[in-house]
Amino acid sequence: MGDDEAAVARLYEAVISGWNAHDGDAFAAPFAADGTVIGFDGSEIDGRDAIASELTRIFADHETAPYVAKVRSVLLLSPEVALLRAVVGMIPPGQTELEPARNAHQTVVAVKRDGEWSIRLLQNTPAQFHGRPELVERLTQELRESIT
Repeated sequence: MGDDEAAVARLYEAVISGWNAHDGDAFAAPFAADGTVIGFDGSEIDGRDAIASELTRIFADHETAPYVAKVRSVLLLSPEVALLRAVVGMIPPGQTELEPARNAHQTVVAVKRDGEWSIRLLQNTPAQFHGRPELVERLTQELRESIT
């Protein structure tokens, strides 16, 4: 992985760390000022400040499950645009096992402006694999192997 790809992966890792720390500001910090999050439920949050505010509210009002994440790829689409693909699962509070119903694909579009990378878009897509339980189990096993 080159320097740019590694920088994009670190941005994503910072988002996941912010979520797992229940810290809305840390979650939002890697985003561009005009960044967007599309949540697991399809909700959209536009702008770094709004992302920080909404995540802070969510963390204050809900006991959120930590993510287990695995970056599958980082691809430079141009010298200033990168695409990161990852998979995530969640271990619900008080549990020790991943909850397969919460598995998701996460896609990040990152941009490089003035020599600095930031996240322009983070999109969550539930990985439900309707009618294909073997794919649910395969992804859950892949995520289990990522738990450190």
